Amino acid sequence: MQRILSCISKDKKPPFSQQGLAIPEKDKLQMQIESRQAVSFSWKDAKRIAAAVKKLDTLDNSRKEIYAMAFILAAATGLRCGELFALRVNDVNFASGIIRIDESSDQRTYTIGPCKNAAAYRTVLLADREGKEAMRMLKKFLNGSIQTPTAFVFHSRNGSPLRETNVLADGLHPALAAIGLPKAGMHAFRHGCNRRWELAGMNPAVLRQMMGHSSSAMTARYTGEIPLEQVIVTYCDPKQIRAVA
Repeated sequence: MQRILSCISKDKKPPFSQQGLAIPEKDKLQMQIESRQAVSFSWKDAKRIAAAVKKLDTLDNSRKEIYAMAFILAAATGLRCGELFALRVNDVNFASGIIRIDESSDQRTYTIGPCKNAAAYRTVLLADREGKEAMRMLKKFLNGSIQTPTAFVFHSRNGSPLRETNVLADGLHPALAAIGLPKAGMHAFRHGCNRRWELAGMNPAVLRQMMGHSSSAMTARYTGEIPLEQVIVTYCDPKQIRAVA
């Protein structure tokens, strides 16, 4: 309906959409500033979160292990929540250090279907230190239970994909509160992974492909505002770091 109405409008903009709204430039600037300050969980944060999950009294041991591993892999791979929860055992190749993304879990209908777009169909290579550590942890995690090749890596008690609402309410948010990190969703791990790879000097085209982004503008948006302490650690020598501290 929006496409039909946009065809007959003078400015060709879809009505009832952000593109069609007359947003003041000042408000647009503020929205852009806020988007740069989106919560981003680093690899260090992810490990703290995973450790905190394992200490929650409200979860049984099985849920603790599943949620903790999910957060670690999210931080290592930058997968979208739907991609992470649709991951199957045979999508992981430990010998090559790669993970194949060809499905996504719809968090509204709780069904497995196609990925978000063409760029989302990809193979993620975990070749950095964090990725290799995550793969070792994942291998140990999967070896702890009997898994069929098509079984979901992260699944509920009945074998179905995890639901993000449950993961947030039962695992992530209580863990964040326990260690004093800001409340956020699974996407914060994706933001952190994007930032880690970019600061490590990954080729922009490779970074865009690994993240499954359809444009370089989207990749740049995910990096956001880099905290000063991370800039110092990345670009300053030890003497300068001590001087600033």
